[in-house]
Amino acid sequence: MAYSIFGQVVGVRKYVNGNIEIDFYHEDEITEYKYSSNSSLDSNFPKDLAETLASTLASDICVEIYFDDNRNPTHIELEECDYDEDDD
Repeated sequence: MAYSIFGQVVGVRKYVNGNIEIDFYHEDEITEYKYSSNSSLDSNFPKDLAETLASTLASDICVEIYFDDNRNPTHIELEECDYDEDDD
């Protein structure tokens, strides 16, 4: 069954070999997603999605990541985070 998760990027590691690791905060936990030029790895994010996710680090951009029935990412949606702020 297809599903999505909503959260923010809180950490990014980029390596000289082109690999990217992304720490994604959602539902009070951090999940690591990876892009690798070795496409045979399980749960490999597409490069363009990984780069877009990485670009949202240290911003007020929230991300919804969509996955297919096989748990492969299919697309992402970006939006400005809506934080409730007390003006007291």
